[in-house]
Parts: sequence; C-alpha cells; structure tokens
Amino acid sequence: MGTWGSGNFDSDTAADHLGEFTARLIGEVEQAMAGDRVELEADEYWGTAVPCNLELLHLIASRHYVGAGLPAAATIEGWKADFMAVWEQSIDGLEPAPGHKEERRAVLLRTFDDLAALAGERERDGLAP
Repeated sequence: MGTWGSGNFDSDTAADHLGEFTARLIGEVEQAMAGDRVELEADEYWGTAVPCNLELLHLIASRHYVGAGLPAAATIEGWKADFMAVWEQSIDGLEPAPGHKEERRAVLLRTFDDLAALAGERERDGLAP
C-alpha cells in the first residue's frame, strides 16, 4: 500500500477505509430514502439522521481526502425534493416554536445544497462523485 504523507488519511489503507465509511453513510441515506416515507418525518429517526449523514459526508469530502465518496449531484437533488416534501407535510403537526420551522427549513436546504454543490464540483472536475 502507498503512503503519500504523514496525515491520518495519507495512505491507500486510509483511503480504502474512508471509502467504506462514506459508502456506509450513503447507503443508509439510500435505504432511508427508498423506505417508508413516514420514517423521514421531522420527528422520526431518519428525519434527523439523513441530514446528519449528509452533513458528515460534506465535512469529510470538503477536506478532499482520497477515497471520500459522494453520490451524484442529481441524486442529492432528488433526495432533497423527496425529503423536504415529507418534512413540509410533517412539521406543522409537531407544533414547532415560533421561528423554528423557518430556521430548520433553511438548515435542511443548506445541508442538501452544500453537498450537491460539492458533488457537482467533483463532477465538473471529472472526478467520480
């Protein structure tokens, strides 16, 4: 295995590990998005965990580590549309505090948009998403 630096992610083994880790995060999102839409509601596990996974993917991939995988930008945009439709349908029933709905919506949109933009940059640079 090759090593190109002294950093924690500067070797083929680390790149393989990171690839497996990001693939697991992506796989969880894929399963959640393909599953029962109720599980994506604002008060359900995947309604919280999906955005967490997306933000973790963005944090990792924005460091430009070798091996960090991302889904295609178009996939992320599709997830955003589906996720936000469920979120919009479920949030009012939770009677959020004044301002929370608008603030949370902005965070969710930014989470999807930031990851889609990063994936798009990779695609434009000829790198696999």
